[in-house]
Amino acid sequence: MSLSAPDICPCGGAPSALKRKGGGAAYQDCCGRYLQNGLLPPDALHLMRSRYTAFVLENQAYLKHTWQAAHRPESVNFDEGAKWLGLEIKDFVETGVQNGQATAEVEFVARVRVAGKAHRLHERSCFVCEEGQWRYIEAV
Repeated sequence: MSLSAPDICPCGGAPSALKRKGGGAAYQDCCGRYLQNGLLPPDALHLMRSRYTAFVLENQAYLKHTWQAAHRPESVNFDEGAKWLGLEIKDFVETGVQNGQATAEVEFVARVRVAGKAHRLHERSCFVCEEGQWRYIEAV
């Protein structure tokens, strides 16, 4: 089940040219181009932001599609009633090339409230570019 698309993108990370006056970037101009329009994120940072947005919108299909096959779970579980509060990117680094494929890492903090309790997910995620498409591998 996916939630309906918001007006403002949950990731909060579009280039300033796309920001709406008095608010964040329009969803369609930010992560919506990846989640709904099928465009490929140009790098691991954009993929990370779009995956956060997919978690907010409970878009299991997008999350599974952007997970590297060797690490992809059979299903993605969402916390009932979770309210995502924001994403902060701490670091983004292209880590090189392994087996002929570009790799990168993104460190982030995602804040969420579940059953009235606030949680912080602080993670460094690894990504690989396979045949022109960035995919999430795992957290380190």
